[in-house]
Amino acid sequence: MEPIALSVSDAVKASGLGKTTLYEAMADGRLETRKVGRKRLILTRSLRRLIEGGV
Repeated sequence: MEPIALSVSDAVKASGLGKTTLYEAMADGRLETRKVGRKRLILTRSLRRLIEGGV
């Protein structure tokens, strides 16, 4: 089963993108995230869309 969300560090590993690139995509709304407590999670479907060029 594929996870529905990843931590920033796990998203870096899974995507091959840099942390700065992910934070920039979060800031400009291209990457959908959720905050759970103090942890920021990146939705896997959003990361996939970003990489595939859908956003």
